[in-house]
Amino acid sequence: MKRYRSIAAVAAALFATLPAHAVSAFKADVTGSGPAVILIPGLASSGEVWQGTVRHLCGPRQCHVLTLAGFAGQPAIEGELLPQVERQLADYIATNKLGKPLVIGHSLGGFVAMKLAASHPDLVSKLVIVDALPALGATQVPGITADQLQQMASATRERMLASDDTSYAASQRRAVMTMASKPEDVDRIAGWGQRSDRKAVAGAMYALMAEDLRNEVARIKAPTLVLGTWVAYKDYAPRGAIEQVYKAQYARLPGVRVEMADTARHFIMYDDPAWMYDRIDQFLK
Repeated sequence: MKRYRSIAAVAAALFATLPAHAVSAFKADVTGSGPAVILIPGLASSGEVWQGTVRHLCGPRQCHVLTLAGFAGQPAIEGELLPQVERQLADYIATNKLGKPLVIGHSLGGFVAMKLAASHPDLVSKLVIVDALPALGATQVPGITADQLQQMASATRERMLASDDTSYAASQRRAVMTMASKPEDVDRIAGWGQRSDRKAVAGAMYALMAEDLRNEVARIKAPTLVLGTWVAYKDYAPRGAIEQVYKAQYARLPGVRVEMADTARHFIMYDDPAWMYDRIDQFLK
């Protein structure tokens, strides 16, 4: 297997660079040595989103940075993506003898991390969730039923699949502009979306909106840090109301710590990396 250049070229002297591991539901780029950290990006995102996090965290740790199948130029696979990611990630941890890794997930990646930690509670040492909720579809209607969630998710998936290419690209870019502040970050994230398989993205979006993990998170044993955001929604609800949504959705997760960023949008690692790193560092101590 060919060796590849370190994710963070400027930090290459600090790390031993290992081969990339190809698994059908995701690609894992492995950097460094020491206790394992698994980093999972969000919907239609590349593992490149974690470059700064790798530089910050992975001198004394071994980072396994995932890019999911169908996202950012990775080949798509048949069948439902997220169950395959969860199953193969559990196998990946066992096969590579990673012990109990720290798992960090952003957005859809945070949802996958929750599923992994709930289904395999003895597999994860600590969990960091970057702006993700156990039940995205229930944010405005906490009492929504499972059938209603599935109907809403189905309608969203069908709209995504039915759009022509121009409308789909424009819709993606409008969404990304609410999620990151700097134009260069918007361009980068939108570019990943354009290189993603639309069917894979729509299917993953369906799963994210249709599932409700508010009860399942009670099975998670790993200490958990949740980093939320609110400024993108300040015209619709005050900070306290949005923070309460996060706390209510994670209410059944024992000992969860919820922190809210005051300046960052959804891509906290781009908008306010120093704040994110500080919260993670304190949590790991």
